[in-house]
Amino acid sequence: MNEQVKNYIDKYPADIIDLFIKLRQLIFDSVSCEVEELLWAKLPSYCVGQLFVRLIPFKDHINIETPKIVLHKEELINFKITPKGMLQIYLNQEIPTGILQHIFVETFE
Repeated sequence: MNEQVKNYIDKYPADIIDLFIKLRQLIFDSVSCEVEELLWAKLPSYCVGQLFVRLIPFKDHINIETPKIVLHKEELINFKITPKGMLQIYLNQEIPTGILQHIFVETFE
């Protein structure tokens, strides 16, 4: 993990860190291209050129930001999508792995 991202995420509770690590790994496992991990605008970001996914932790959930989420609103009906198009994954929810893999592929490839 990028040192800046590690320092950023380490200030959160253990359950948020665990969720973050699962989502982070899902990004890397979903695509075949090389994804750069960095803090961009002070937020953990995963980039390929100008394309990006951001994982934004909060005390009880993580927002996933990528422009492709809005294309999958129907498949994510059990999850909250913010007015800015970010998907919120709460600690008590299962990660929608299959849909997110598809979204990450659409984002980066």
